[in-house]
Amino acid sequence: MKTAQSHQKSNADKRRRNLKFAVGDHVFVKITSMKGVIRFGNKGKLSPRFIGPFKILEKVGTLAYRVAVPPNLAGVHNVFHVLMLRKYMANLSHVLSFELLQQSQNLSYKEMPTQILDRHER
Repeated sequence: MKTAQSHQKSNADKRRRNLKFAVGDHVFVKITSMKGVIRFGNKGKLSPRFIGPFKILEKVGTLAYRVAVPPNLAGVHNVFHVLMLRKYMANLSHVLSFELLQQSQNLSYKEMPTQILDRHER
């Protein structure tokens, strides 16, 4: 039993990432396993895995962080485990726009195109 436990621990230690964040850092939040979060219209492989970046407000306990979430994600709890966060590397070329979605009572929304790229007549 002891050898099996030590074998499993060594395998887990190889794969474990030592993540530490500071207050004020920006992180992406994993949304693939969240209930109540709309997947932004994409299904399957093209659905986003992480959204953000969001600012870390405070550290809660040893492995949890409180994140500043926008009002359209108010239904989601704002404390996340360290494994659900990914560090955001600041890049000045990033232009991030976070549009608010108009949701109905059943949490559905209407997709609106932002631009027509091409038009054909046949």
